[in-house]
Amino acid sequence: MGDPLREDARTIVRRAIEAVQPGPAVRRALSGWGKGAGRLVLVAVGKAAWSMARAAWDCLGGQIDAGIVITKYGHAQGPIGSLEIREAGHPVPDRAGFSATGEALRLTQGLSEEDTVLFLLSGGGSALFEDPLVSPGELEDITGQLLSCGAGIVEMNTVRKRLSRVKGGRFARHCAPARVFSVVLSDIVGDPLDMIASGPAYPDSSTCGEARAVAEKYGLRLSERARALLGRETPKFLDNAQAVITGSVRELCAAAAAACGELGYEPAVLTDCLDCQAKEAGAFLAAIAKSHRDTARSLAFLAGGETVVHLTGRGLGGRNQELALAAAEGIAGLRDTAVFSVGSDGTDGPTDAAGGYVDGGTKQALERQGLSVFDALEENDAYHALKAVGGLLFTGPTGTNVNDVAVALIRRE
Repeated sequence: MGDPLREDARTIVRRAIEAVQPGPAVRRALSGWGKGAGRLVLVAVGKAAWSMARAAWDCLGGQIDAGIVITKYGHAQGPIGSLEIREAGHPVPDRAGFSATGEALRLTQGLSEEDTVLFLLSGGGSALFEDPLVSPGELEDITGQLLSCGAGIVEMNTVRKRLSRVKGGRFARHCAPARVFSVVLSDIVGDPLDMIASGPAYPDSSTCGEARAVAEKYGLRLSERARALLGRETPKFLDNAQAVITGSVRELCAAAAAACGELGYEPAVLTDCLDCQAKEAGAFLAAIAKSHRDTARSLAFLAGGETVVHLTGRGLGGRNQELALAAAEGIAGLRDTAVFSVGSDGTDGPTDAAGGYVDGGTKQALERQGLSVFDALEENDAYHALKAVGGLLFTGPTGTNVNDVAVALIRRE
C-alpha cells in the first residue's frame, strides 16, 4: 500500500487541474458570440494555446478562414482542422517563436473593419509571441537577466513590452481596423489584462518611467538601443479591442480546496494572490502546518499565485520545487504532514516536473544521502534534491495555465 498522504496530494493535483481545463471556459466565452460580416482569423498563443484553439475550432470551425497556434515545445497535441500549429521556446524566446509570430502578423495584415481576429491568450505568451525590436541575442540576455534576478512577472513584462512590436497593445494596433476579441486564461495574480502575456491586445497601463525603474532596480545590462526603447511609450487606448477573462488561479484554488474537502480535510484558502519568493512561501506554509501539529482533525491550507526564485546557484529546479523544498526544514519530524506545490501547466521551470512534495521525513531522508535542504536551496538545485527522495510531482503538459497552487496537508485518521 502506498503512502496515503502522498496519494492524497496526487489526487488533489489531478482534480484541481482537471477543473481548470480551458475547453469549457472557451466554449462559454464564445457562446452567443458573433464574428461580424468579414473574415475570421484565429491566433492562439501561450502554454494553453492548443487546448483553447481546439475548443474554439469545435465551436466555430466552419467560420474560421485562417489561423495559427503558437505554444511551448511539447504542448501541441496534434492537428486542429486547417490551423497552423507551431511550437517555440519558453521561458526564453527563440527563433521558432519569432518565425511563428511573423506568420501571425502576416495572417492579420491588411484586414478590414468588417474582419475579426479571435485572439486566444494564455500564460507563456510573453516568450512565445515575440517580434523583437532588439537583436535576438540581446532579447535572450535581457530575458535571462530578468528571470535570474527575482523580478516579478509584472516587472518583467513592463520591460519586455517596450522591446517588442507585438506586446503592450501593439498587436491590436497592427490588426486595426479589424476588431480583436481576446479570450484570456489568466496566469497573473489579480488578472491584469495588460500584463498577461505582456498584453498584446490590451491598452498598456505601465509607463516608461516604471520600465526604467525596473531596469535600474535590478541593474539590467542594456544596449543603448534597448535603453532608448524603454522610453518609447506603448498604446494607452485601443478602440478595436475587447477582452474577456475565462479562468484564473482563483478557480484553481477553489478546485483544489474542493478536492481536499472530498478527501476528508477541512480546507482553508489562505490567499489566491501569493506573490513573494518561493523560499519564503515554503517557510510560511511550513510554519502554518507546525502551528497546527496538535490538531485532531485533518486540515488543508492552500495558497495560490506565482512566486519568484532569486538565482544564487547553478542547479536545476523551478519555483514550485523550491517552495516545497523550503518547507522541508519547518515540517521536519511532524507526523502525517506534507507540503506540495505545482504549476497548473505541468512544467515547473526548465524541468520535466510540475512541482515538488515534501513531508515530515524529507529532511532526514536527504541527510541520509549526504544532502541538505540549505545547500540545495543555495544552489537552486531543488530538482535533484527532491528527485533523490522521490519528491518530484509529474503531470506532463496539462493544456492549461492558471498559475500555481501550494498546499499544506495535516492528515489525521
